[in-house]
Amino acid sequence: MQPIDFQLRGEFIELCNLLKLAGVADSGGRGKALVAAGEVTLDGRLESRKTAKVRAGQVVECGGVRIAVRAAVGMISPVSPNQSLRSSAMPHPLAGLPAPAEVLIDVAALLAAYHNQPDVSIASQRVAFGTSGHRGSAFNLSFNEAHILAITQAVCEYRAGAGITGPLLLGMDSHALSAPAQQTAIEVLAANGVDTRIQSHGGYTPTPVISRAILVHNADPAAARGDGIVITPSHNPPRDGGIKYNPPNGGPADTDVTGWIEDRANALMADGNREVKRLPYGQALAKVAQEDFATPYIADLENVIDMAAIKKAGLKIGVDPLGGAAVAYWKPIAEKYGLNIEVVNPKVDPAFAFMTLDHDGKIRMDCSSPYAMASLVKLKDRFDIAWGNDADVDRHGIVTPSVGLMNPNHYLAVAIHYLLTHRPAWPTTAAVGKTLVSSGLIDRVVKGLGRTFLEVPVGFKWFSAGLLDGGLCFGGEESAGASFLRRDGRAWTTDKDGIILGLLAAEITAVTGADPGRYYQKLAAQHGTPYYLRIDAAATPAQKAAFKQLTPEKVAAATLAGEPITGKFTRAPGNDAPIGGLKVATENGWFAARPSGTEDIYKIYAESFKSAEHLQAIIKEAREIVSAALG
Repeated sequence: MQPIDFQLRGEFIELCNLLKLAGVADSGGRGKALVAAGEVTLDGRLESRKTAKVRAGQVVECGGVRIAVRAAVGMISPVSPNQSLRSSAMPHPLAGLPAPAEVLIDVAALLAAYHNQPDVSIASQRVAFGTSGHRGSAFNLSFNEAHILAITQAVCEYRAGAGITGPLLLGMDSHALSAPAQQTAIEVLAANGVDTRIQSHGGYTPTPVISRAILVHNADPAAARGDGIVITPSHNPPRDGGIKYNPPNGGPADTDVTGWIEDRANALMADGNREVKRLPYGQALAKVAQEDFATPYIADLENVIDMAAIKKAGLKIGVDPLGGAAVAYWKPIAEKYGLNIEVVNPKVDPAFAFMTLDHDGKIRMDCSSPYAMASLVKLKDRFDIAWGNDADVDRHGIVTPSVGLMNPNHYLAVAIHYLLTHRPAWPTTAAVGKTLVSSGLIDRVVKGLGRTFLEVPVGFKWFSAGLLDGGLCFGGEESAGASFLRRDGRAWTTDKDGIILGLLAAEITAVTGADPGRYYQKLAAQHGTPYYLRIDAAATPAQKAAFKQLTPEKVAAATLAGEPITGKFTRAPGNDAPIGGLKVATENGWFAARPSGTEDIYKIYAESFKSAEHLQAIIKEAREIVSAALG
């Protein structure tokens, strides 16, 4: 069947007009005749109304032609203030549409590949910890049994050296590689005598549930300090696996910890993992305690979210877990707190065959992507508020009747403003944590309320200490990850929590009477409308390495897009930590540039509070400034 990719510029298009504009029918009434003859289907169903409204994410088939309708996003221009564009590349023709069979992984083959042996002399097959642990795929020998054996043994040795003798809480998500990796980890942890605890009945455990449980355990001064491991590649494609370590502070491990674990794991692998201690799985599992992590977390939610207000408002709530670790959480949450929650897709499938394709034609459980979230977005008018989460539930994607899927930066600004005005027990000295590539709207909102913000490099680990000791009341990243304090001002989690960010959207709607999309519009009217964009630019390995040598003095420019430059940073203003790149700011705009850790590109983030044209000028000059600074 011939495919046609149709970019929808508005909210909808009438069926006959679509047939005409797509070139399927001429202007002489041919389209009406095709509809009347029952030769046109809309999302697989016969459509007899020539004026039927066709929206983004829907598919029309007629006379051997398949028309995929999607929103016209993803280009540099035009830029809507309601969108946060991520790339200058055109989206894949099937972006936002159901995954065809040919893109699904062979789960059996992937599980078999888990036991293949990587070659540590090849860099791509070694252990490499990024901001969220080690990730890879068994298919390309970057996430295999050998990696998990070595990493888990290294964690055991690290915690022994650090005097961590309490329980290790082990969680996993629903990716295909997570279950065998958890089995491998259990074999090593038990052999090393580690008091290991897992979710009972082989259940999945969200990242924030592990983080909270670590903090609750360690709050007892008489208890031996505990820590955790979560086996997840987060929102990555189904072929991937991942593993990350959370130390006793409950948050992502710092680079000095992950660096030690990475080096030790690679040394173990280079020696054939001969120093790894391991028990047969049956013996190991007998030494592991099985607990219910879910019930205590769910029971504690009322201490961080005003669940009574949500119940009183009687909101109709939609949730799409995207097949992730929260799938079994929403029913007991609804039952305990009397909420009207509909889980629109309760399926769990290691191939994630129910997903719509992301911008690049891949399956990716990215709840901040309009393409990956297309199934929920098209249901937005059914609910008062809706949201989705990624596979390990540390990210959120908020869907409102007013604007559809919210730009993550916009929702962060809304959440911060609401919390700072509706949490009277929070210490007024507590700052708001933001990453340096998050929207400047957050700065304006926080300053407007007379509060302070802390701008740090990319990575949630920079917020963990502050969330733990109350120095921060909120920490958030532009990639749709955040957490905040309990209602009484004490720590909740020190890792990202997509569950409470979704429930907060419901609280905001219940308490204010406006969904977060409307709330954002009020903030933008008060503080200015931001135009935000992230693009990728080519960079050689030498240029990527040169980013680490950048200093503010290497930026010769005095202006950016017609405005005087007010700040040049290669270290974060909030904590003086290296940002691994460059940020340049003016009164009404900024850009930041960072090299990719995996590809020969660098990323440019940019924002304007003036116009889309001003944003384009910032992007153009950002390329020039970066090129000149790198030499």
